[in-house]
Amino acid sequence: MVIGKGFNCDQRLRLDAFDNFLGEKFAPQVLIGDNVSIQKDCHIGAINKIVIGSNVLIASKVYISDHSHGKVISEELDCPPSQRKLYSKGPVIIGNSVWIGEGVAVLPNVTIGNNCIIGANAVVTKSFPDNCVIGGNPARVIKMLM
Repeated sequence: MVIGKGFNCDQRLRLDAFDNFLGEKFAPQVLIGDNVSIQKDCHIGAINKIVIGSNVLIASKVYISDHSHGKVISEELDCPPSQRKLYSKGPVIIGNSVWIGEGVAVLPNVTIGNNCIIGANAVVTKSFPDNCVIGGNPARVIKMLM
């Protein structure tokens, strides 16, 4: 984990970098830029790579993860979710000067461009370019800035 200058967080930030789960080894990276502010009750979990740029504001109850329990395939239904191997579809990359609203979930294999605003309770399942206002479930572009 690398955390930049001027980082601050409120209560109950859960920051996980799993290097071993059910005997499988990982080499997780969590890279947080300068002047990042994370509010209450957030959870950030990595087995692969999560990058949060500089000057990012993350509201309360935000979930950011680069992995899931299992590959979401029918062959795994006989295994309890907690006993499925961790699987990453890809890293999460959050650009600079991004504002992530209350209750947002950012899922694996997503890149969020610079200067984006993500509205409350959005579920981000795909990547977005710079200068977007994003919202909804699944998240979509609501407005382009500039």
